[in-house]
Amino acid sequence: MDITDIRIRKVNADGKLKAYVTVTFDESFVVHNVKVIEGENGIFIAMPSRRTKNGEYKDVAHPINTDFRAVLQDRILDEYNKIGDSDEVPADE
Repeated sequence: MDITDIRIRKVNADGKLKAYVTVTFDESFVVHNVKVIEGENGIFIAMPSRRTKNGEYKDVAHPINTDFRAVLQDRILDEYNKIGDSDEVPADE
């Protein structure tokens, strides 16, 4: 599975949330609302999730192995770092 597009929308507010990301796979499947978060140990991604009835959050889409999660996180964070102070990665990149 190839990551064919990454679109980043930075959040212009103080706090841990730094951006929302939309990732397209094989030009055929899209996942919205991946989050870029500033944690105590640096920046990481959080997959889209929903709050359950008991108040916990459960991912609605996520990688099923650590190797692909690492690839996905590396690609997203590389793109996030490239855009600097701009709001979004151009569609053609």
